[in-house]
Amino acid sequence: MVADFRQRALDNSKRELENTVLLLTRHYDQQLHEFTGLQESVVSQIETSAMSTPERFKGEMSTLEMHEALRAKVSRYTDVAGVNVYDVEGDLINSSEYWPVPKVNIFDRVYFQDLKSASASAPILIQLVKGRFAAGWAIVVAQRISGANANFLGVTTRAISPAIVEKFFETVTLGKDASISMYHRDGTLLARYPHAESTIGRNFSSGPVHQALSQVDGVVTQIISPIDGLDRLVAARRLDNFPLTIGASTTVSAALADWREQTRFLVVVAIISAFIVAGFVSLIVLQLSRQHKKSKNRLSLEKHRLNTAVNNMTQGLLLFDASARLIVHNDRYAEMYGLAAERLHAGCSLRDLVSYRKETGSFVGDVDFYCAGVLRDAGLSKTTVMETADGRSIQVMHRPVADGGWVTTHEDISERCRSEERIAHLAQYDALTDLPNRVLIRDRLELHLKRLSRGEQFAVLYIDIDEFKTVNDSLGHTVGDELLKEVANRLRGCVRDTDFVARLGGDEFAIVQTRISHPADVTELISRVYEAVRQPFECLGHQIVIDASIGIAFAPDDGQDLDQLLKNADLAMFGAKADGRRTYRFFEPQMDARVKARRALELDLRNAIANGGLELHYQPLVSLSDNSIVGCEALLRWCHPQRGMISPAEFIAVAEETGLIVQLGEWVLETACIEAASWPENLKIAVNVSPVQFRSPTLGLKIAAALSSSGLAASRLEIEITEAVLIRDDETALGALHEIRALGVRVALDDFGTGYSSLSYLQRFPFDKIKIDRCFVNEITDEKGSSAIVQAVVAMANARNMTTTAEGVETEQQRKLLQNIGCIEMQGYLFSPAKSSADIKKMFADYRPINEAVA
Repeated sequence: MVADFRQRALDNSKRELENTVLLLTRHYDQQLHEFTGLQESVVSQIETSAMSTPERFKGEMSTLEMHEALRAKVSRYTDVAGVNVYDVEGDLINSSEYWPVPKVNIFDRVYFQDLKSASASAPILIQLVKGRFAAGWAIVVAQRISGANANFLGVTTRAISPAIVEKFFETVTLGKDASISMYHRDGTLLARYPHAESTIGRNFSSGPVHQALSQVDGVVTQIISPIDGLDRLVAARRLDNFPLTIGASTTVSAALADWREQTRFLVVVAIISAFIVAGFVSLIVLQLSRQHKKSKNRLSLEKHRLNTAVNNMTQGLLLFDASARLIVHNDRYAEMYGLAAERLHAGCSLRDLVSYRKETGSFVGDVDFYCAGVLRDAGLSKTTVMETADGRSIQVMHRPVADGGWVTTHEDISERCRSEERIAHLAQYDALTDLPNRVLIRDRLELHLKRLSRGEQFAVLYIDIDEFKTVNDSLGHTVGDELLKEVANRLRGCVRDTDFVARLGGDEFAIVQTRISHPADVTELISRVYEAVRQPFECLGHQIVIDASIGIAFAPDDGQDLDQLLKNADLAMFGAKADGRRTYRFFEPQMDARVKARRALELDLRNAIANGGLELHYQPLVSLSDNSIVGCEALLRWCHPQRGMISPAEFIAVAEETGLIVQLGEWVLETACIEAASWPENLKIAVNVSPVQFRSPTLGLKIAAALSSSGLAASRLEIEITEAVLIRDDETALGALHEIRALGVRVALDDFGTGYSSLSYLQRFPFDKIKIDRCFVNEITDEKGSSAIVQAVVAMANARNMTTTAEGVETEQQRKLLQNIGCIEMQGYLFSPAKSSADIKKMFADYRPINEAVA
């Protein structure tokens, strides 16, 4: 440690000296560059003045005006050294400091001769000389002056006193016994701090430092100083742009001053530590003797605890040595295989142990073959699962130990295996019906697609249970789940062993029928399916009758990849639903086109709703008694930018299926109320409400909000509903109708008689109006037409104080007959088609009833 500290102290001093020299060389490179800048300026001015002869040069330079010019240049620089100009003979002809100039000649100076003869290595030379102006040494910086034809005209010089340099060195603090020196590159000492007069001007080029600097720009070394004879650490570096060298040194003794203090401290600490250690050793010996006794007791206790832990493991444990003899076993191992404890003892061989298990029946197999395999793999880590004679699964983990033996654990994983099997089953089978789920059917279809050979095909039947949602909503999910189980059981009975049934989710099932030789094979399966599902189901005390819509796709004709095949079967099923449900359809390419067209219509409808592409038209409702307009029905219109006018029958169905009807219905209600608020106060507005809107519990609030925001009186609004609203959930619907009536809004039953009309609806809810469908009005004038039906409806409505409105009136004969029957209002092209907002307002302004026109 002492040696390391000593070397570290020397290295730190060398690094400090090296950093100091680096900073000083950079400083003097910059300072000398600025110092010579004035001379270069003077020389440049002279050389550009076209003074080509020494006589002319001397004549023009030795004037008072030139003296003033030199003084002016010098005044712009911060240093005090002046500029002197000498002619070709070495005589001083001008100076920035003296006028008139003294008689000074430098012809004998080496730098003058070198510059005159052009033998100098550089245009600027630096030399230490005895001063001519003042006593003592001077560091002269000389520069050649050339004429226009490059002939020698003279030199210019500036001088620096070594004392100035040494004064700057004094400001650089390096500590006791340190020194800083400036040398000419030829080894001449120019300045030194501390000052040593006898060494200034002395050449040290033969010394080791200058010898090393002849090869490199910087050096750090340890030498015996030629100046004071002391052992010194020296760092020296050459200036980059001038023939000078800066050196810094300190004595080895000064560099090691701190180290000596550290060494004394360490010696004292070591002596004290030795005494302390001796004391501790004596205490430790005493303590060790005490602890040895405690360790024996603790080891005995730990052994007991280890035995307890080993014997309470859930795994059976065996530890063998390198010679395959038993070292340790636990009680759990004996319990797992019903072995007697006295037969399991330390030193028992592997073969004897396995033979004993063979005797008890807990091992099945060849003993020698098993033992040979264990010994062969003794150095390997491995895990195996063995099946016992009583059906248990035992996981055996074999791990080698450092001395060549091995440890084996036996764990009963029977329950875990059963759990994993259950999890794997749940991942691939439907939890409710235990049919293969969507994941498994995809795997099996992939397998069938890969096995398809030329000429073979199979079919995918996509089955959707019709009206299953009604069962769920009316009887509850428990009954619905029971129905799905029964459907699954019946579908299983419809297929062969080579086919399989799967549940895709909800009320959707699939059958994959393989080995199809003719389409009749599929139609026979479909017949069996319909025969099975159309039989009544008994579910938790309820008798339920259902039907199914089936889509069929063939592989490979309708799809050679899994997703395409399932998609096409799904499209075929939707085709069956579109054709009235309770039927089946084979996939046809145009089905895909219809779905795409419907999807495009849905996207366009969403865009129209979002961007205001829809508008309302209004068809007048006319009194049959005086032909006066009593109100209008708001009818939705959509003018598509590419397809033109699209029938409401086409896009309303899409809106109801996608749920857009709710947003669309709210817009129609709000817009119609706002429009009607600007009409004459005696006119009503009728707005159709979809069955989908009636499922919303907030319908009454939305109607109230529309009335409030528009300012329309509630008595001027009529809500028109169809019988479908009452059929799906009549109790909920009747509750909503009473809520609407409580607002003061009138309620009309639209298309009466065209659906599953029930007279009980009229009894349970007093409608304000019944609208007679156009199909009855069209045939009212026929001899065996619908006149009697219309007359019965009108009579029934009049008896219950309900208004009757006939839709689709197109002829004068129809109007007169309806008037004679007693119908109150009519609506149809005979009077006016539906009109835009602007046109209907113009009609209101221009129209006069017949009675008023006669008057």
